[in-house]
Amino acid sequence: MPRPRAFDERQVLERAREQFWATGYAGTRMDDIAQATGLGKGSLYGAFGDKGKLFHRVFDDWCAAVVEVAEERLTGGPDAEAMARLSGYVHLMAENTASDTERRGCLLAKGAAELAQHDPTVAGRSAETMTALLTLLRTEISAAQRHGDIDSAADPERLAALLLTVVRGIEAVGKAGLDPEALRNIADTALALLPMPGGQDRLATGRGPAREN
Repeated sequence: MPRPRAFDERQVLERAREQFWATGYAGTRMDDIAQATGLGKGSLYGAFGDKGKLFHRVFDDWCAAVVEVAEERLTGGPDAEAMARLSGYVHLMAENTASDTERRGCLLAKGAAELAQHDPTVAGRSAETMTALLTLLRTEISAAQRHGDIDSAADPERLAALLLTVVRGIEAVGKAGLDPEALRNIADTALALLPMPGGQDRLATGRGPAREN
């Protein structure tokens, strides 16, 4: 019978995540993980495999959390509330980036930038996460179109891709040093530019999305 593990696996993964998040994959050694978690390297290898497998576990958990956050805001519901759900999600991403004073950015973006070119597991998980986010955004955009808040002639797939690019871009420019108010303005402008029925302008009609606190 195998011996039960004498450590909290979730806590170990969280500490490993913090280390990878702070120093990147290449800049992190298993010695660093051992020090951060308080486990010997033998225990880490036995429980999680090598550094690559440990990172894959951490990266997978992070990607799942990214989708869960989106699902909490973009959960479907009455079509009349779809525009508010879209606004709430985009503004939440801007606020999360604005509050990242250490400018660590998102582990999804950092991991993909560093490893996706050479690591099929990271590349595949990144693509899967982006696809899930696109689906959630497209569903809400279609709902807003049915309610008449977004022009029904617009392509919801393209609009979803645009908003996803804005959300991920906010994280990138925030990490590069753009100030919080500029990040909020990007969110406001992206939502205000979503096409209204009849060629109306959201900014001109005063129907720009309200921020959610």
